Order: sequence, then C-alpha cells, then structure tokens
Amino acid sequence: MADRVLVIEDDQSIAELIRDYLEINKMEADLAMDGKQGLEKALASDHDLVVLDLMLPGMDGFEVCRRLRTHTQKPILILSARKEDIDKIRGLGLGADDYVVKPFSPGELMARIRAHIARYKRLTAGVGAPAERENVIRVRALEVGTESRRVRVRDSEVVLSGKEFDILSLLMGRPGKVFSKEEIFSRIWGADVQGDISTVTVHIRRIREKIEADPSDPDYIETVWGVGYRLRA
Repeated sequence: MADRVLVIEDDQSIAELIRDYLEINKMEADLAMDGKQGLEKALASDHDLVVLDLMLPGMDGFEVCRRLRTHTQKPILILSARKEDIDKIRGLGLGADDYVVKPFSPGELMARIRAHIARYKRLTAGVGAPAERENVIRVRALEVGTESRRVRVRDSEVVLSGKEFDILSLLMGRPGKVFSKEEIFSRIWGADVQGDISTVTVHIRRIREKIEADPSDPDYIETVWGVGYRLRA
C-alpha cells in the first residue's frame, strides 16, 4: 500500500508541486488549502505524514500542529517561508518532527518525507504486541515501554511526541553515555537527512519539561557542555 501524505498549504502552485513529486515517488497526496480544513482532514483520515505550512488562513500552522499532537504521534514536517530561529523553535517545540524553509529542493523534501515515514513505521512496528512482550527500560523513577511507546515518571504517565520518545529511548538505552547533538540527530532523524541540529536542543528542552521535577535543574537528562547529553543512571 502506498504511503499517504497530507499537504496543508494555501499556495496552490506549491501544493500541486509537492503533490506531483509525491506521486512521482509512488506516494499518495491529499491537499488542504487552509488550516481548519487541514486539521479536519488530518483527524478524519489515516495519513502517514503531514506537510504543514505555517501561514495559513483560518487557523495558522502552529495551532494546527499543537492540536494534531494531542491526537497523533505521526510525523509532522513544517514547510514555511519563515526562517527565523524563533519560528523553528516554536514549531519544533509544539511537536513537529522537522522544519524545512522555503524555497526548498523538491528532491530533498521527498528524501525527508521518506526518511520520516520509514523511521516512524520501523519504530512503531511492535506497537500492539501482547503485553508479555513489552520491554520496559527503568532508570530510577523513569520507565519507558519500548513496544507500547509509553513513558511513566514518578508513577504518572507522560505523553511525548514521536521524536521526543525516540530521543529519550536512545539516552535510556545507554545510561551514562554522552551522545553528541550530531549523533542524536543522525540516529533519530536519519544520516541522510540534512537539518539544523538545534532541533535536538529544542526536543531535549521539551522532554525535560515533561519528565523532570525541575526542568531548570534536571535530574535525568544532563547537559555535558560542549559535547552533548547523557542520562544520569
């Protein structure tokens, strides 16, 4: 079955260009021309990835992203002419998996879309398996179920985005090991994806906000200045 991509973009020429490239790459495309319609389509249909513009009529892309993340962990790729760091940080902080600035290379966009879909499918392949197969990683009061993709801290369940979960699982798999930002980006987003490694910093901040008692003084994810991050055992 072909992968399905929802493109929420109000510029018809750009939306149709992306649709054409998706079809050339053997994927199905569904288009929405405003934020409200895009959100409705995303919630009503089963897409493998959402390409999301920010400057949309009716409801902007930030709000669409925020609402989508309360319902699904499937990849969201923001595509926007807004190239300021604050917009990237806000979009990624709301749970987007990637941020591509216009004008863009259609070939690179297709590569990113394929990489995100493939990684999501690979990482969720075990979801729905019988409970006895669940592999739980525990570090003090923090627990991660690798098959169910559930996280509990201090006996309370927390909800992470797909990339947040992947990063936390990577760190918990090797407590005490220092991972550089470049290594985290390569492992989570894929070695063939070109992107801004500041994305990693944004996701780490979001994870801390969800699992740390005091995010400003983290007990689990430690910053190793000039190097990267590690999980304290």
